[in-house]
Amino acid sequence: MSKLRKALEKAKEARGDQIPEHLQSAGSVPPPAKALTGAMPQVIQKPLKPIYTTTKVVQCDTIFLRKNKVISVCTEDAADHLKMLRSQIINRMTEEGRNTLLVTSANPGEGKTLTAINLAISFSQQFNRTVLLVDGDIKKPSIHKYLGLEEGPGLTECILGKAEVADVLINPGMDRLVVLQSGHPRTNSSEMLGSPSMKTILKEIKERYPDRFIIFDSAPVLTSADPIIFSGLMDAIIIVVEAEKTTQEDIKRVFELMPNRPIIGTIFNKSLD
Repeated sequence: MSKLRKALEKAKEARGDQIPEHLQSAGSVPPPAKALTGAMPQVIQKPLKPIYTTTKVVQCDTIFLRKNKVISVCTEDAADHLKMLRSQIINRMTEEGRNTLLVTSANPGEGKTLTAINLAISFSQQFNRTVLLVDGDIKKPSIHKYLGLEEGPGLTECILGKAEVADVLINPGMDRLVVLQSGHPRTNSSEMLGSPSMKTILKEIKERYPDRFIIFDSAPVLTSADPIIFSGLMDAIIIVVEAEKTTQEDIKRVFELMPNRPIIGTIFNKSLD
């Protein structure tokens, strides 16, 4: 092996050792380009495929996900609709470098949690960025139920100082997606979400990996003060509206309770059209 080739191989190994966990990928560092005359070689970007060395990996059951209407992994048509929605959200948020999105609704049962999950999976299917899905519904956490994960420590334990964020993250067997469960339910959710500890955690997960997109599922606005508190920490907010259920008065009340908040739109859910 020539001295030049040895030097290139050594440099490649050094770069690989320095890649953070969420960006580590087998084959992510391209081999040295061959010397060519004339046109410059075309660089083909490979999909980001993280290798999780500290994050717990739990393979979710695809059949179970289908039963729970996690449509990102179900039908091509449904996935295409999500891609269109994803593109609209990205266009609204990336203009100013925003990366935290809160998903909420006016009332319980209008589909906010499933929407947050499906959006997170759809976002993670992009090749060039990772996604963190956070269950911020501390009183009634449910993301783990939809994904078939066991209840365990999560956001609440991190807020209370009983766990570190890095120690409770879960990869559900999908490339570029990590889940932070809510943890064990708490009744004093508003106080916890408004605490300095929560602000510190949010700052950590926002700045640790700047390319990561973070989606929060929150409690309904008309039954809890949690999303009102949460909304002041978010870059953008999506309101899920259920067809034939959410009233205009409900929507009006939501906007009244969250004045001057970064609401970028509503998602019309469960429509028969």
